[in-house]
Amino acid sequence: MKYTNPVYRPPFEADSLLLQVTVGCSHNQCSFCTMYQDVPFQTESMEQIEKDLVEARKTYPKVNRIFLVNADPFVLSANKLKLIATKINEILPEVKTIAMYASIKNIINKTDEELKELRALKINELNIGVESAMPEVVEHFNKGFTIEEAKVQLNRLTNAGIDFSLNIIIGAAGSEKSYDNAIANSKFLNEIKPYLIFIATLHIDEGSPLEEELKKGTFKENTLRQNVEEEILMLSGLDLNGSYFYGRHVSNIIPVYGMLPEKKEEMLTTLKNGLSSVKAEYLDAHLKKGSEGNIISILR
Repeated sequence: MKYTNPVYRPPFEADSLLLQVTVGCSHNQCSFCTMYQDVPFQTESMEQIEKDLVEARKTYPKVNRIFLVNADPFVLSANKLKLIATKINEILPEVKTIAMYASIKNIINKTDEELKELRALKINELNIGVESAMPEVVEHFNKGFTIEEAKVQLNRLTNAGIDFSLNIIIGAAGSEKSYDNAIANSKFLNEIKPYLIFIATLHIDEGSPLEEELKKGTFKENTLRQNVEEEILMLSGLDLNGSYFYGRHVSNIIPVYGMLPEKKEEMLTTLKNGLSSVKAEYLDAHLKKGSEGNIISILR
């Protein structure tokens, strides 16, 4: 199997076969991220994709799920995606779901009919980074779309029968608008109804534009207490039936996960108990973070 580093996948895709169809990120301009800054965006040839699928067939007796990499394979044209999905179904006919990262911008360039055709070929459960429902945060993060555009395009996916998970970043609005971010995210998620909500805590990559703002003091990062309180407030405001809340990213100090609404109160209790069990010196500090935002130590 051919892979061009770096390769990322959501933690809930741990058991999926990873199939490279693009390299890097087609947008590669988010203000907090440098994951692919040194990787020119490229598309993989059908010849290589077929070669990898044949190798996978020889290696694995059964493949239920495939996750296409890298950063946003849904940027490929509908025709290219149909070719890839058709080849997957030919070589690995038992596959039930072909998932991948996607951006709101990737959806815009596909017609309603094309979305339905892709769904019929088992393309489903797209992972989409909205990050925040606050328009000014999406603009600040340089995501390349507006929240109103996101609502329109996500509703188009729903109408086509395509499920999607949404990435939400705790602390994305900074410490001065933490409350507003939580309220906006709850309202947005209640309206859009994703099948899965993927929660991470803001991690500002070294060398990113947002890191420069942090150094200058023009962006003020949440404390640990604010991050947990923001997650509690957001989760409290969710009124969803059948959405999975996945707060197990390495950046989250108190991992919680479960189906809504069944596990909502249990998750809130876990977050509140976790908050009360952490020493104030940590709660009211800014923490040093390592790879993908995992906490290393306290920063004074």
